[in-house]
Parts: sequence; C-alpha cells; structure tokens
Amino acid sequence: MKFRVLPLLMGSILLSLGLAAQAAPTKPECIAPANPGGGFDLTCRLAQEGLKAAGTLADPMRIVYMPGGIGAVAYNHVIAQKPDDPESIIAFSGGSLLNLAQHKFGKYGVNDVRWLAAVGADYGVAVVRNDSPYKNLKDLMAAFKQDSSKIVLGAGGTVGSQDWMKAALTARAAGVDYRKMRFVAFEGGGDALTALRGGHIQAYMGDAAEAFTMLEGGAPIRLLAVFSEERLPGKLSSVPTAREEGFDIQWPIIRGFYVGPKVADADYQWWVDAFNKMQADASFAAIRDKQGLFPFNKSGADLDKYVKERVADYTKLANEFGLIRQ
Repeated sequence: MKFRVLPLLMGSILLSLGLAAQAAPTKPECIAPANPGGGFDLTCRLAQEGLKAAGTLADPMRIVYMPGGIGAVAYNHVIAQKPDDPESIIAFSGGSLLNLAQHKFGKYGVNDVRWLAAVGADYGVAVVRNDSPYKNLKDLMAAFKQDSSKIVLGAGGTVGSQDWMKAALTARAAGVDYRKMRFVAFEGGGDALTALRGGHIQAYMGDAAEAFTMLEGGAPIRLLAVFSEERLPGKLSSVPTAREEGFDIQWPIIRGFYVGPKVADADYQWWVDAFNKMQADASFAAIRDKQGLFPFNKSGADLDKYVKERVADYTKLANEFGLIRQ
C-alpha cells in the first residue's frame, strides 16, 4: 500500500506543479520596440485584443514602449535583463529579422531568444500611377532593363531597409545592377505617394496593406504585383503575384512575438497554446483584417524554423548586396 500511495502522491504533486507553471500570466505585458502608433504598437494591440477576445487572458495586457534600432534595444534588454520572464512577450517584424541578419542587434543573434508566434503578415507590392504606361510588372521591368536611368524607384526606407531590399530585388529580377538603380528614400508612404503622383518617381515599392488603404482613399494608383507566394485574399485577389508575371520576387513582412531565452518550457508552451487558440477563434480574423494584415499563422517550433530560415536568406541577400562588412 505504501508503495502505491507514494507514486500517486508524487504524481499529484507533479501535476499540481505543472498546472501552476502553466497558469496564465497575472501581469501580462507586450513590449513594443518603438514609440506608440507604429507597426510594433499595432502588433502588440493584435495580441492585446485577440487574446482578450479568445478568452485566453483573464488579466488585461499592458503595452510597454521601448524604441530603438527597429527592435535592437528591446532585444538586448530582454536577453540581458529579463531572460526568464514569463509575463513578457516582445513584438518583432520582418524588419527585425533583416536587421538581425545584418548584425545590427549587437552581439546577440537569432538563436538568443525563443520565437513564439506570428499572427499576421503584409507583403511588398509594386505601385505605379493609374495613368502610367506600365500596365503590368512585365512592362515596368522591360522599361527598367532598357534604360534603368529613366526609372526612379521610391520607398519609405534607406539603403539596407526592407523597402530598399524590395527595390534591389526588383532591379535584380529585371537584370539591372542594383548599384545603378535610381532609388529615392522617403519618410513614409504618404511622401512616396506624393512623389509618384507628381511624376518624380515611376514606381513605389510599398506594402500591400498601405497600398490598399491608399486605393480605398481614392488615390490614383495601380498595383502591378504583390511580392507574395500566392495571391492575397479579399479585395486584392485580382492583383497578380510577381511570380505570375515571370519574376521570382517575394517579400513577406511578418509580425509576431518572442520571449526571453530562459523562459521555462511550460510557460513558453502556455503562450504558444494561447496564440493557437486566439488564431483559431472566429473573432480574430476581423481583428487582424482591421489592422490591414493578411493571414500568417505559425507558432512554436514551426515559427522557430521559419525565422531561422528567413534570417539565413536575409544574410545571404545582405552579403550579395554588399550590406554586411566583412
């Protein structure tokens, strides 16, 4: 009898400890590595609204702003100061991964955190004026290849940024030396659109969600192609992919979360399960769509694999485009 009671007692204790370790955070927070109002803020709000709507979090999630280096400051802070904190999730984007690939996060790399969940994505897009002579991506690429000096590409980022990379990939796909492309960096999509409407640039290398918002607002633009693997759902389903036009250009801009490197497995799994439940909830699609994002659901080991593959791809591209000093 004694030998039977002891295992049962131990099993109950272990089960209780496991449940305690997997209890919902009592002071959950999402760190947005930027000032309020940007993409990281949007990402945290997705978690804040989505987890609440799915009934996963009983306690409200607060958002903490930690700007600097497109995520570099927050990345270093979490690893060094809060490596085992189960209460905090940190937002990241495709831009964060691109910066990791270019060693812009200091001494830390892609293996120094635990990648948690991706909850949506945007995609690159090539945009021209609606009265442009370029009716499709093939037309633009033919003109670009014939005389690259006559095609000025504009976007909202400087050399090495996601927007610049989209332009560089477009140039390469057209058979043009990226070092010879004419590229103008703007403060944001609004300035780029103004330049496009004024004829100062011939194409705007933007994001699908932003371009869709411009179209909905009556902007005189035409979307030539989206840089996605497949056509996007909804109102942009009529826009072909670059691959359909004969050019293998893909640029997903994912949004998601990670946690510190020493967060316990049980706590990490609690968050994975919470996000899986959130994304399976019927209400989440409307929350995501409201923010202009498209479906992109990966979590746990699946996301970890994806992130590391993307950083490896970005590292290769950054080397090819001379962005990493040897």
